[in-house]
Amino acid sequence: MLPRPGELLHFSEDPGIERFVPHVARTARQPEAYVWTVDALNAPCYWFPRQCPRVCSWSDTGPRVHAVEEAWSDTIRTTTLYAYRFAATDFEPFGERPHAHVATHAVAPLGPPIEVGDLVGLHRDHDIELRVLPALDGHFEEVRASGLEFSGIRMGNAGTGPGGPFAVRR
Repeated sequence: MLPRPGELLHFSEDPGIERFVPHVARTARQPEAYVWTVDALNAPCYWFPRQCPRVCSWSDTGPRVHAVEEAWSDTIRTTTLYAYRFAATDFEPFGERPHAHVATHAVAPLGPPIEVGDLVGLHRDHDIELRVLPALDGHFEEVRASGLEFSGIRMGNAGTGPGGPFAVRR
């Protein structure tokens, strides 16, 4: 699930969002309120349950690798994830080396959300190696030292498993 030309995506486990309003995320490192989206390069880093810790790495010449903890395997296989499409013109790149795009005003998706489907299969279909490891710590240190482009997402949840302190209670 990648954005079409001129579009950006937001991934969510909630299929009922009609309007996205800027907010300060609990995990935010900045005080400004935003609506967050990603482009084609960064979209694969969000093909996971929201709270799942993961390390994503890539280069222009080598394979893309995403690593997760074993404790999250079942949750990855059973989570239903949705992609919301947005016009890229409503967003600005975020940061010096943009990893996301943000809006400071409320935005409506271009249409209903699209169910992403099999998250493991999606990685396979896009030639992304999905590594399942006992723990992420060592791998994350190796990736950070390697010089590869990388993203460590929800690393505060590493070692906690799906039922950890940030689990979504339904």
